[in-house]
Amino acid sequence: MITWRSITRTCQRHHAPISAQVRRLNLLEHHSHKLLKDVRYLFMHGTINANTTQFKLPVPPGFLVATPEQAKEVVSVINAPSMIKAQVLAGGRGKGKFNSDGKSGVRLASSPSEAFKDATNMLGYYLTTAQTPKDGLRVDNLYIYKAVSIAQEFYFAMTFDRQHNSPVLLISSSGGTNIESNVDKMHKLWFKLSTGITDEIDAYIQAELGFSDTEMKDIHRIVVQMVKLFKEKDATLLELNPLVRTEEGEFICVDAKFEFDNSARYRQKGIFSLEERSPEKEEEDQLAELGLSYVRLDGNIGNIVNGAGLAMATNDLISLYGGKCANFLDVGGAATKEALGKAFEILQRDERVKGILINIYGGIVRCDMIAEAIIAAAAEMGGFKCPVVVRLQGTNSEKGLKLIEQSGLKNLIVEGEFEKAARMIVKETSGTEV
Repeated sequence: MITWRSITRTCQRHHAPISAQVRRLNLLEHHSHKLLKDVRYLFMHGTINANTTQFKLPVPPGFLVATPEQAKEVVSVINAPSMIKAQVLAGGRGKGKFNSDGKSGVRLASSPSEAFKDATNMLGYYLTTAQTPKDGLRVDNLYIYKAVSIAQEFYFAMTFDRQHNSPVLLISSSGGTNIESNVDKMHKLWFKLSTGITDEIDAYIQAELGFSDTEMKDIHRIVVQMVKLFKEKDATLLELNPLVRTEEGEFICVDAKFEFDNSARYRQKGIFSLEERSPEKEEEDQLAELGLSYVRLDGNIGNIVNGAGLAMATNDLISLYGGKCANFLDVGGAATKEALGKAFEILQRDERVKGILINIYGGIVRCDMIAEAIIAAAAEMGGFKCPVVVRLQGTNSEKGLKLIEQSGLKNLIVEGEFEKAARMIVKETSGTEV
């Protein structure tokens, strides 16, 4: 998979990346396959107009399994060598490694017994790839389909080019797991959703990828269906990687990645009913309902900050002093006692968090209200189980700091200066002087 969107913030001396909270839906591979094959699949998962277009693209029939016994049974029914693929929302599975046996997330099983063994070492274990957190992602389902004989792998994708303000078709004759190392072989073809794939685009594809006239008819049908799906389903990315040409001369989509615009949720109910509900997503949604923006990161220092700019500056400063943030949590101007209580609950529940920095600049938000929320949250949870450094500045900050100091709460440290507060939380979580 190629990542087209990346947002980072750079400090003068250090570089501390923050993942942007871009609202979009990612589908697991087995959902993408079924959507490619036949949109009727969505009737089982949501409300879709009966006249909705079907997107019939060539994909191998597959089966979703959740146990080694099911994997064995499926491969027995297929009665041929089969691909077993971990179902996680991350690319690079073929180059990833499981924490069980060190093998990848994409495997070829030649027999039912081999499928049982592979599934035993995949289900319930964590797969780490270049696109997962360092501890990997837990695998609870596998997708199995009959292996195909591959003559060549191609890459076809559609996304939006923000610089050109246009959708773009990306093609390459070097698809598969090495696509990111073959960027020089990538071709970009801009098109209009109103006109779709023109004769000029077809001619370019055929000339650059070397398809015969007969093959080009199949490719044209595939690309036209991609445009239709891209347009009708409010997609932001459709990626077929690889689209393979088999030894028999057929074209088959053996892997697909789709992303959809979250703003279209109200009119794409069928697709959004397929959304994978991870614990992290549940936490994000709970806080979003209370007006808070939350993004999970990879560190061990929890943050509660008001304002995205201050939150990024906090991340930078903690990184500067050798720490690493566990989250981005912007309470903005919606910092009610209820919202802050839920934020504390989620951070306290996160076993990775060894300390919390509360960094509030009071403008719309009053610092004394923040202090009252901190004290109330501590009382509700029976105190803080890790060090909490509080920095309040702005509206009613003196009153807020006084309330905290008089509370007598353990593990609560008050620090008025931004730099000192960042140093303090890094020191408290690392056990070393900063």
